[in-house]
Amino acid sequence: MKLLSGVILDADTLRPDDLDLAPILEIAGINWQVYPASAPEQIQGRITQADIVLTNKARLRAPEIEAAQNLKYIGVLATGTNAIDLNAAKANNITMTNITDYATPSVVQHTFALILALTTQLNQYAKLSLDGSWSASKGFCLLDFPVRELSGLTLGIIGYGALGQGVAGIGQAFGMKVLLADLPGRASAESDTPRLPLDDFLKRADVVSIHCPLTDDTRHLISTRELAIMKPDALLINCARGSIVDEQALARALIKGEIAGAALDVLSVEPPPADHPLFNPSIPNLMITPHCAWGAKDARQRLVEQAGQHLQRWLKSINQT
Repeated sequence: MKLLSGVILDADTLRPDDLDLAPILEIAGINWQVYPASAPEQIQGRITQADIVLTNKARLRAPEIEAAQNLKYIGVLATGTNAIDLNAAKANNITMTNITDYATPSVVQHTFALILALTTQLNQYAKLSLDGSWSASKGFCLLDFPVRELSGLTLGIIGYGALGQGVAGIGQAFGMKVLLADLPGRASAESDTPRLPLDDFLKRADVVSIHCPLTDDTRHLISTRELAIMKPDALLINCARGSIVDEQALARALIKGEIAGAALDVLSVEPPPADHPLFNPSIPNLMITPHCAWGAKDARQRLVEQAGQHLQRWLKSINQT
């Protein structure tokens, strides 16, 4: 039996040092070439003879796909498929798979880490303990920054898939009321939770948490107009995709005090430039983490295992034909 040629273009994006890659690398019948990373100009040469390509963020556009005459399978090591020219893959009869629902616990806990950090003013209070303020205090505690309880607040969720549902469940455990937003261009799944037009939703939510895909309809879904509709004491959380939020508009809204705070795990360009508009230190009540919500070891291992399962199913299907 002829071995198939497999290429992994950007293995280092998974931080593989603490993972077991056997579910992929030990699949019988595949000879793997594993690259830590691949620059755009390297991709075509690396996949020209490949039957199978796995990629996370390395892009496969039409020229690379069409030049790879042996290519039969593309496995995306992520949920989003924007790194692949889907039309070119379809036109060349290439099977494509992606990873789903692997990082829900990791992203849900990160979402609430951000919500709790903002509502408890965690960063500000931690600084007071280290900069001498607490030691110099006349009282036993410092209450320099307002703290809010989650119980009784309204948690508004944009995107009610596995992640949105997971966030809703934790919110309810904290005693929060949950609202869902209707998304433009998408049919709404049935739910017992109230689902409102976006404007009404934004007027009512104390915390807005984004968990929808980035599409043409959701790009800059939250911009100047939407931020102005939100409550002045509302918080915005984005652990989905950076371009769903208009970052320039968010910077202006925070500086003007139109909303009370924001926490983001994603930006529109990653890695971001050093002069990114949201890196302005004068912007108040803003937290940014470096797209790490998905990164728990448990989640990354589930990703590897699911990628291996997809590939095994595909191999079984072609061996039966």
